[in-house]
Amino acid sequence: MKNYTIGIFFFLCSSFYSYAQIVYIDVNFILNNSEVGKSLNIYIKELNDKNLTSYKEIEDQFLKKEKELLAQKNILEKSDFDKKLKKLSKEVNIYRSEKKMSLTKLNEIKINNTKKILNILNPIITNYVDKNSISLVIPKKNIIVGKKNLEITSEIVKLLNDKVKSLEF
Repeated sequence: MKNYTIGIFFFLCSSFYSYAQIVYIDVNFILNNSEVGKSLNIYIKELNDKNLTSYKEIEDQFLKKEKELLAQKNILEKSDFDKKLKKLSKEVNIYRSEKKMSLTKLNEIKINNTKKILNILNPIITNYVDKNSISLVIPKKNIIVGKKNLEITSEIVKLLNDKVKSLEF
C-alpha cells in the first residue's frame, strides 16, 4: 500500500513538472499587418509600381520600333534589315537583363528589411515568452489544428506596434 501511494505521489509530481505551455504564432501575419510591416509593404509596392511604369514605357518603345522595322521589311535590303533586327534584339536583351537585375535588387531590399523587422521582433517574442512562462513557440504554418487561445500573434503585433512604428528603408 505504501509503494502504491508513493507511486501515485511521484506520478502526480512528475506530471506537474512536465507541464509545458506551448503556443503558436503567425509570423507572416505579423509582417503583413503590423505598422512597420505595412510600411515596408507600401515602400516595396511604390518601388515596384515605379519600376513597372518605366518598364511599360520602354516596352511600348520596343513595340513601336518593332512595328516600324516590320513595316520597312520589304523596303530595306535583307542585310540592312538583319542589322537593324540584331540591333533591336541586343537592346531587348539588355533591357531584359536590366529588368531582371532591378527585380533582384527589389527582392533583396524586401529580404533585408524583413530581416531588420525580424531582428526587432525576436527580443519582443523572447520577453513575452519569459513574462508568460511559455516553454515553446511554434510557427502557425506548422500547426494543423490548435486551440485559438494558444495563438499569441495579436499580442505580439500590439507589442511590436508599441515599440516600432516604422523603419527607414
